Amino acid sequence: MSIDLSLDRLHRLVGHLPTYTRPTCHIAGTNGKGSVSSLLSSIIYNSSLSFGRYNSPHLVSIYDCIVINNEPVKPDAYARAKAEVERADKEHETKLSSFELLTLTALYIFEEAKLDIVVIEVGMGGRLDATNIIPDEAILVSALTAVDLDHQAFLGNTVADITKEKAGIARKGRPFVLGPQKHGEVAGVVKSVVEGVGGQVVEAVHVVKRPWTEDIDGVKRASFREPSPQPVTISLACFSRCIRTLLPLYGEHQLDNLGVAVSIVSELITHPSSSHLNLGTRITPETVSEGIKSVRWPGRLSFHELPASVVLADGAHNPASSTTLGAYITHLLSLSEKDKTINITYVLSLSHSPPKTPLQTLAPILPPKLPTNPNITLKVNVAVLRFTPPEGMPWVKSVPPSVLGDVVAELAPEAGLWVAEEDSNDQLENALTWAADVGQGGLVVLAGSLYLVADFYRLIEKTLNM
Repeated sequence: MSIDLSLDRLHRLVGHLPTYTRPTCHIAGTNGKGSVSSLLSSIIYNSSLSFGRYNSPHLVSIYDCIVINNEPVKPDAYARAKAEVERADKEHETKLSSFELLTLTALYIFEEAKLDIVVIEVGMGGRLDATNIIPDEAILVSALTAVDLDHQAFLGNTVADITKEKAGIARKGRPFVLGPQKHGEVAGVVKSVVEGVGGQVVEAVHVVKRPWTEDIDGVKRASFREPSPQPVTISLACFSRCIRTLLPLYGEHQLDNLGVAVSIVSELITHPSSSHLNLGTRITPETVSEGIKSVRWPGRLSFHELPASVVLADGAHNPASSTTLGAYITHLLSLSEKDKTINITYVLSLSHSPPKTPLQTLAPILPPKLPTNPNITLKVNVAVLRFTPPEGMPWVKSVPPSVLGDVVAELAPEAGLWVAEEDSNDQLENALTWAADVGQGGLVVLAGSLYLVADFYRLIEKTLNM
């Protein structure tokens, strides 16, 4: 199925809907934009400001995409707004895609709620993404998280091409926060695009990971299963003192994401385009610290204690995010007891997304990389399966389990392997049962797709409601 990457139809329709005026932060990037949006909205909420947040795809239900003050949109409010957008779409024959309809529904809901600040995550790319229909005057800050190769069929075959598309959310007279990048060409492309429209590039601050201090941080958890939060120090020009707090999102990459989030906060406080909001009287070092401490972002290095196993769920779905996941698993192994056998069981499902191949996505995690001189023995098992097709996205398809099984056998020939039957029901439930049996109390890593993570959370909900 082709995707029409154009804003023409949206421009024709928005004039027939209420004008969107909410002060908005707009976030693009290949990896990390969801984490940044969750950190930013948590800081806003803890500063006693009302907020809305739009992320895609949804995790468990469509209502997850649209959050108001930490709660998913109510089904009746969603249905009412969606009906208005669909009525206008039908009346003016614009024939919007499901994502375009969802985006306009979210904006309609946020405008109706008269929220203080809205945080919008780009769906794909930026320049031609449906979220870029937001009027220039509503945007307070734009931001770009880590850029890497993904969605090349739509965004271009090089990092430079992809960056150009993502930087297309820049606005005249507005700050554009640039997060840390591993590809050197990103900064130059961003500078050219942003300054070309009259915006200002702001490099994200560097967040420092500090030693754990019991006087500040309390008693540190010592566990292979779920480590303690990351102690961090943040210095922002808008505050006269450093912020020392705990970041409950795991992985070194989350320090970069936090840097982007707090840099957006700094621009909200100091940039002239936001001065009418007087946010400096509401957002303080204390509210920033509490917002960071209380952030939750399910499905991104998230630990879950099940009766038979501990599951680390992560939506890693491309080589870059898999590399991050692999590095975190190596870090976990470095925390484990020495002279010990550790079981790691992967539960994997991937979407078919050429030119990205399953081999490229799985190579960073299979087999797991041992830390230096670990004195531990690893036993690895892998289950491969299909995820449930997401509602309203018929173009999203799983890689067949048999194909994934062949890739696993190539990458980790010593690993135990379970391959779901092609058309069987309860694939995830059966995979987790197998993982608990062979894992013998070790760690289960569920990864490869956010759609698989969504299946996992639906299964947890189903189990709790039984």
